[in-house]
Amino acid sequence: MLAFRTSGLLMAATVASIGFATMAAAPARAPVLAALGLLEPGQWQLTEQSNAPSRLTQRICVGDAAALLQVRHAGASCLRYVIENEAKHGTVHYTCPGAGHGRTTIRVETPRLVRIDSQGIADNAPFEFVLEGRRIGPCPTGMARH
Repeated sequence: MLAFRTSGLLMAATVASIGFATMAAAPARAPVLAALGLLEPGQWQLTEQSNAPSRLTQRICVGDAAALLQVRHAGASCLRYVIENEAKHGTVHYTCPGAGHGRTTIRVETPRLVRIDSQGIADNAPFEFVLEGRRIGPCPTGMARH
């Protein structure tokens, strides 16, 4: 049996005794960025990095660091494709059927400090932002986890 990845699916080919190959598609496991494993779960403050007089700030409870890859499409069911996967940084392209798509690069400075660059389409409009993410402590009781 041969196995290879194509378009996010794990394909298995079995060569029959008469020489024909049959293909069976099985879902591939969700791609994981090595850098995300360095981050601590808890409450994170995301601050927009811009020259605007007032920077937007958002606080989220991060249980799974992969939530930081889709800040603009939080909670959406998206397919992710890993473009770059290094120890302290990585890039993912994601597609959310009916909701848009994006490309996010994440750079881990420390387990409690991260830089997130993201751009794409959401709500039929383009977006682009750079965020600084800082872990500020444990998640407060009752705060929804992402």
